[in-house]
Amino acid sequence: MDRRREFPDAKVDSWLEREIASCRFDDVRHGKRLGVLLEQLSERIGGSIPFACQDWAATKAAYRFFSNARISEDKILAGHFLCTRERFASARGGPVLVLHDTSEFVYRSEENEAIGMVSKQRTRSRGRPRYHTMRGVLMHSSLVVTQQGLPLGLAAIKFWTRDKFHGANALKRTINPTRVPIQQKESYRWLENVKQSTALLAEPKRIVHIGDRESDIYELFCAAHDAGTHFLLRTCVDRLAGDGDHTIADEMREVRVRGLHRIEVRNKRGERSEAIVEIRYRRIKVLPPVAKQKLYPALELTVIHATEPTDPKDRDRIDWKLITDLTVRSREEAIEKLRWYGLRWKIETFHKILKSGCKAEEARLRAAERIVNLLAILCLLSWRIFWITMLNRAIPEAAPELAFTPQEIYLLDQLVSDTAKTAPMGNALSLYLTKLARLGGYLARAKDPPPGNTVMWRGLTRLTDIQLGFILGAQLVGN
Repeated sequence: MDRRREFPDAKVDSWLEREIASCRFDDVRHGKRLGVLLEQLSERIGGSIPFACQDWAATKAAYRFFSNARISEDKILAGHFLCTRERFASARGGPVLVLHDTSEFVYRSEENEAIGMVSKQRTRSRGRPRYHTMRGVLMHSSLVVTQQGLPLGLAAIKFWTRDKFHGANALKRTINPTRVPIQQKESYRWLENVKQSTALLAEPKRIVHIGDRESDIYELFCAAHDAGTHFLLRTCVDRLAGDGDHTIADEMREVRVRGLHRIEVRNKRGERSEAIVEIRYRRIKVLPPVAKQKLYPALELTVIHATEPTDPKDRDRIDWKLITDLTVRSREEAIEKLRWYGLRWKIETFHKILKSGCKAEEARLRAAERIVNLLAILCLLSWRIFWITMLNRAIPEAAPELAFTPQEIYLLDQLVSDTAKTAPMGNALSLYLTKLARLGGYLARAKDPPPGNTVMWRGLTRLTDIQLGFILGAQLVGN
């Protein structure tokens, strides 16, 4: 049947329904309200709560939902976590990466509101200094991506405020930080998310956890080892190695260059160029910190160094030092690990969509608990935008039904005509993702790069508005 001649039913299963279908609330009305809120916010991405809800009754219901003590981020995201596991199970073809990172959401306030304090900033108003309290919430998220960079969804998430960890900072002033129990530090969130995401996905040997220098925690190495999963982290600590009479750096100085690798880099002005890095790697016996050697065992780990031999003139010198439990036997395997670590910026893109696209830091809620519930919902929207964008690059030849309902496909066919560039795509997913981007302002010229997140979220917003008008028009005609 010609898809252009179909008149699809308005009551089709949507991505929204799939992502929250497995959520379980104490009150069934909370689940229904979550669905309504998610739909309202998805129709007006980046808009305020009153703008999304459109009237006072709906806005008041949204505020009640966010402030309800029986609502939490875990309950809001429970359905999405299960959908992530399903997508992970179907993503065959080698290891899947779990990217971990922390982001801070800051809200300016002149009142002593119930949000954790971040800092105080001084500004001037009519020549007089004024102090504004910058309050905020921190979020540590774990995003599951394929080796092609396709985000499959979140597998774990933690929210907190700095107030909860003030005791650990006081403790560090009196004793060596390495002697502070990991459970009393903010960094404990890294261990919690590694354990939670590994348990959720249920195939630890297929998982490689990726983290930046903040994740260089020996307890995390041991937690991953105990869980039977893998990690690839950027290291910043020169740990004891071998028999304890030297460090990792001492041992790596003895390693000869195992190969060269050419990579594309950008300077501070955004200009692209190529850099050649020298690759070294070695399997090393790594020891825990001296204060914790009775608590944790020594581990056999692989250290990879990728460094430029000279300092470039217009940018910082590349100096990547990675540590992993995976075995590296060749230059190709070392480059593969470097490429995996290079995908870590995907989680930063996810956080950027959350802040720039969904305007998460412009919320006017007055308590941390309310902001956290809102952020959990916005995480679903941010993932959806990111997933749609990356589908066009990872699996453009897939069927369009993977991302769109029959009704959305019908509307895109009616709204956006084929061009010389899109016609050869046939009815592949890439065709409809390009049409969606064109609704958001993408020109689809011959030399244009693939559409990015911005035009995608604009296109999604516009398509939702058109779809609503289409449904209302069909109802009027029916009456």
